[in-house]
Amino acid sequence: MQNFFIRKAEESDLGALAEASRAMKAPQDDSYFRRCLEEQAKGSRDLVIACRQEGGLLGYVLLNWQPLYPVFKRLGIPEVQDLNVVPAERRQGIGGLLVEWCEGAVRASGRKEVGIAVGLDARYGAAQRLYVRRGYVPDGAGISYDDVPVAPGEMRPVDDLMTLRLVKSLD
Repeated sequence: MQNFFIRKAEESDLGALAEASRAMKAPQDDSYFRRCLEEQAKGSRDLVIACRQEGGLLGYVLLNWQPLYPVFKRLGIPEVQDLNVVPAERRQGIGGLLVEWCEGAVRASGRKEVGIAVGLDARYGAAQRLYVRRGYVPDGAGISYDDVPVAPGEMRPVDDLMTLRLVKSLD
């Protein structure tokens, strides 16, 4: 039985989000999460958190209803972004349940597909495996760098901006 719940973030969660981000060694400045909440209020993005029943943030994810990636934008495919689980809480199904929440929201909106991006180096190995287990497959457009497709022979660094986009059918 899980001892946590998932919900949309609120302004009162800003401090916990910043603290969790620091714990993941991927610190976001306060303006990042504040901007996410502003976009949530406009309906363009959801900031979703996993919390312990007794308090304490376990992880977060963004559901971008208006992604910049050209293929998803053209096809109207919402994108799961920035999935993070606090290191001490990993391998307990929290990340999978955050993704599942996003998939449910996309399904409830009447859309038939959801997208996700994953980094290509070993740091993203757990995420790569999670997405494949959940039924995500490459979108067929190849790799991209900062949301722009990489042309054959083009040289780019393999860093956080180099990703492979995946899609999942929700039928």
